[in-house]
Amino acid sequence: MIQFKQPDVENFFQTFGIQSFAVNKDETQLVFSTNLNGKYNLWAMDLPDTFPYPLSFHNQSCSEITFDPKSRFLLAVIDQDGDENGQVYALPTSGGSLEPLRQYEGARHMGLRLSKDGEKLYYTSTKDDSTYLKSYEYNLNDGTETIIQHGKGASTHLTAKSPDEQTFAYVKHYANTYVLAFIKKGEQEVMLTPKTDKQHTVSGIEFVSDNIIYFTTDFDEDFSYLARFDVDNETFEKVTGVEQEGFDRVIFDKVTNSLYITAEKGVRDKLYQYSLDTETLKEVEIPTSEIAGLKVADSGNLYLMGRTAVRPPNLYMRDENGWKQLTNYNVPGVKEEELVEPELITYKSFDGLEIEAQLFKAKPDKDNGHVILWPHGGPQAAERATFRSLFQFLVYRGYSIFTPNFRGSTGYGLAFSKMVEGDWGHGPRLDNIEGLEYLFKEGLADRDKVLLMGGSYGGYMALLLHGRHADYFKAVVDIFGPCNLFSFIESVPEHWKPVMKQWVGDPVEDKEKLTEDSPIQYLDTMTKPMFVIQGAKDPRVVKAESDQIVEALKAKGRDVKYLVLEDEGHGFSKKANEMKVYEEVLAFFDQFV
Repeated sequence: MIQFKQPDVENFFQTFGIQSFAVNKDETQLVFSTNLNGKYNLWAMDLPDTFPYPLSFHNQSCSEITFDPKSRFLLAVIDQDGDENGQVYALPTSGGSLEPLRQYEGARHMGLRLSKDGEKLYYTSTKDDSTYLKSYEYNLNDGTETIIQHGKGASTHLTAKSPDEQTFAYVKHYANTYVLAFIKKGEQEVMLTPKTDKQHTVSGIEFVSDNIIYFTTDFDEDFSYLARFDVDNETFEKVTGVEQEGFDRVIFDKVTNSLYITAEKGVRDKLYQYSLDTETLKEVEIPTSEIAGLKVADSGNLYLMGRTAVRPPNLYMRDENGWKQLTNYNVPGVKEEELVEPELITYKSFDGLEIEAQLFKAKPDKDNGHVILWPHGGPQAAERATFRSLFQFLVYRGYSIFTPNFRGSTGYGLAFSKMVEGDWGHGPRLDNIEGLEYLFKEGLADRDKVLLMGGSYGGYMALLLHGRHADYFKAVVDIFGPCNLFSFIESVPEHWKPVMKQWVGDPVEDKEKLTEDSPIQYLDTMTKPMFVIQGAKDPRVVKAESDQIVEALKAKGRDVKYLVLEDEGHGFSKKANEMKVYEEVLAFFDQFV
């Protein structure tokens, strides 16, 4: 018989990604950003046909796509090599060259919204105020542009407009756990939630008429819920919620006069439908464990982008017959049952706080006995039950992966998420260590067979854990992690600056704490082999952060491998780069097994 070789890194990293998508008004065309040719471009399907064809050849990431209401053109926000400075381009629906529409060197554009007639573009940009932002109305016919909102005191983003386009809603981002929403009525600014000294958040803003807004908020609660605001009377009302679940996005379906609401519960997402007629809430079954994108067509059909732990990003459509999968992205050469679903674990941390974690356990016939601790990024994010090529490949090659949702993670309420603010390096660090101790106690890991890897905040935590708890680990991988909280605070994008004091700390007032929590302070105890990976164009954690730690450790004669990707930012936008990095990660870890 023919013998086939075992799947290697190429199989797992030939899984394709989807960044964003849009559907035109009559649902004859779906456009999505995907890396079918190894780099991200716009591809389309002529529905109901699901065979994709290319529209663009720009080979760059696309964060937003929107259709002209009359299907004459597409608008897309595209950056350059991961620099996150998205520029606005127009493209014929039949494809072709990208036409620059709103461009400004070094600035980013976001939140595209077209008027009902497609003649005006509303968007937010850093181009005239890199710290607080401005929102604009751009006339596509005559090229004139007016400012409709200028942020003050916090980065301010346009988020919704009324059907008559006379009232605009926007949010002011004071911190990840302190986001207030307002409407602009003429020159008057009106807050959607009651005035209070207690911090809270607002998201998912949706007009259902010119004078009624629905949105999600955790005002006066720990978990967010659906609320309503009457524009005319300026009144706020709590509508509905689900215990221990955080409501997020809201989308209005005119056909059924209802709202679709996404919700987060720990490592999984849920979807609900709220009827405005009967004022009842019901759960809608979904084919994924994560909802990365959701759109409602004029027909009432739902379009969803999402993943499961064993299935890469895919697009789905739901009509009266149920869900239909539109794309078929998987791991080539590997059956889904050969991949690993995570086990959900809960344990008590050093102070009694309950922490939820996932354990991707290698199958017995492949298990090499080693566990990789993966502190997630964010930190106000979470490791979800969703597909990562890296995880599934490493598990397939015998490594188990442990992913704690330490204090500060989202999905567990506002109070839990706030626990990381001003405490990047104590509570979350010990939550990770207590997680390892739990694994040792339960016989799920051996004390002398633990490896460490993380990216972004997870990279920071990998560096800090290495510096303060080196005896736990055999080797460490840091993927674009900050090493010095003082330089990190100074180098983040300008529109992040207003949140840094609450999020991380103040360099003067919190000097002692920031010093204690900076990995660069623990060079003497960073004794294990390290692999540091960095994108040269990273705007969030700049290359100087990785340069610092690598140069300092090499000066001490430490074993440090350093890989810089010249055409990447805070992540991997090019398939060849992703494959190169994780092939080298595997080779690095395999040295210690």
